[in-house]
Amino acid sequence: MEETEDKINQPSLGRETRTLLKNAGLKAKKSLGQHFLVDKRVLGKIMVAGGVSEDDVVIEVGPGLGVLTQELACHARQVICIEIDANLASNLGARLSEFNNVTIINRDVLDTSPSDVLPPGQAHYKVIANLPYYITSPVLRHFLEANIPPDLMVVMVQKEVARSIAAKPGKMSLLSVGVQLYGRAEIIATVPARSFHPVPKVESAIVRVASYPKAVVPQQYRNSFFDIVRAGFGSPRKQLINTLSHGLGMDKASVLGIMLEAGIDPIRRAESLSIDDWHRLWCFFRAGKGEG
Repeated sequence: MEETEDKINQPSLGRETRTLLKNAGLKAKKSLGQHFLVDKRVLGKIMVAGGVSEDDVVIEVGPGLGVLTQELACHARQVICIEIDANLASNLGARLSEFNNVTIINRDVLDTSPSDVLPPGQAHYKVIANLPYYITSPVLRHFLEANIPPDLMVVMVQKEVARSIAAKPGKMSLLSVGVQLYGRAEIIATVPARSFHPVPKVESAIVRVASYPKAVVPQQYRNSFFDIVRAGFGSPRKQLINTLSHGLGMDKASVLGIMLEAGIDPIRRAESLSIDDWHRLWCFFRAGKGEG
């Protein structure tokens, strides 16, 4: 259930953050969308949502000054931090030198496969992160579509993006389908802008995505599945029969026949379809094209 933080006042963590930045000669980089979490109660909510235990391997994206990293390191078996900012990565290494279960990797997460950083043979892990707004969607896809996807993702994202991720039929988007195909998404809490330094212009939210134990669409068919979904959302306000016909380059009569077979009303709009609807529609399109 979505929860709003109304009274946030954690000056000690805010002062600590500003002091750390000043002493290290660092500043938040707008180009990297850096906003450091300064609210201990929000930090606690992230940890509870992640349910981190001593058996867990956790990948943290964009650890920044290591506020979340320290909490993770105290509970997880291993924490793997991927930080693109070389200065922050270096500073973090010095600050967390007392922890022997923390690995810091100075790389772009989008160029880093989970299998490249996980311990050999490690098939289970969690992703817990305060994500820069501008890379939210790419990072989610990067992990959910990986050869070794996480069991769980708990991420801080822009509030409006969180609502899209966890949307129900009637308000679905391409992002909603792109995440919910892989797992159950829910908003844990909304977080006010003042919980960060520097203060962003928008509110944030903690989102949890629990991966399904078995893929809804096998990996080798994901491109064809999303070809149909992207076509459907090509003109969200138009009826599906029109968007699918145009997006897939098919005549309306053929599309109509497939939609009726799938039990999908042709006048519906893409935002109204559930994951099950899209899956069923994709199956009938494949059958109509004679694909195995």
